[in-house]
Amino acid sequence: MLTATLLLPVSTAYAEVSEQQHSANKLSELLSHTQTISGNFSQLTLDSTGTQLQEASGTMVLQRPGQLRWHTDPPMEQLLVSNGEKVWLYDPDLMQVTVQKMDQRLTHTPALLLSGDVSKISENFSISYKEAGSIIDFVLTPTAKDTLFDTLRLSFRNGVINDMQLLDAVGQRTNILFMNVEVNQPVAASQFVFEAGPGIDVIEDGQ
Repeated sequence: MLTATLLLPVSTAYAEVSEQQHSANKLSELLSHTQTISGNFSQLTLDSTGTQLQEASGTMVLQRPGQLRWHTDPPMEQLLVSNGEKVWLYDPDLMQVTVQKMDQRLTHTPALLLSGDVSKISENFSISYKEAGSIIDFVLTPTAKDTLFDTLRLSFRNGVINDMQLLDAVGQRTNILFMNVEVNQPVAASQFVFEAGPGIDVIEDGQ
């Protein structure tokens, strides 16, 4: 009985690690089948009572590994561009672009997860999933403390990303629905290049 008692915590810990690895492998399998994604998105942010705080829409294009173009339409216009090494976040109203290394943005920019290195995802998040027919839901919890969200849910339908949901520490919820999604179609390399024009302030590494 003593031996069984001593082994129980180890076995439980092993089971948790095994489940985490299995979930990471499942997510890796889904993402590895997708080299490019393009489409539209609608985004709705609600507070903890369900009151709408913000609504936005736009277009997105991504290409593995790590390349992303995410354009939010006016009046909340923003442009996020990643070339796999750096991330540019451009605010046309402020005429300002912030440049950071991609690793610094991974837990702050969930869309990068869709085009990123799955090994990096495993390093930054604990992962679990549930599967029901053609729908697979992954729940990612950041391992670091300084993140913009507490949990992130990625939902795939028939192997293609369908929606994303973020929940933060105060109960604010952001739902992102993807529409008109095209997978593994050619995309122009110019989509993942950002060049600051005249009069645009460039802030490196968030400084």
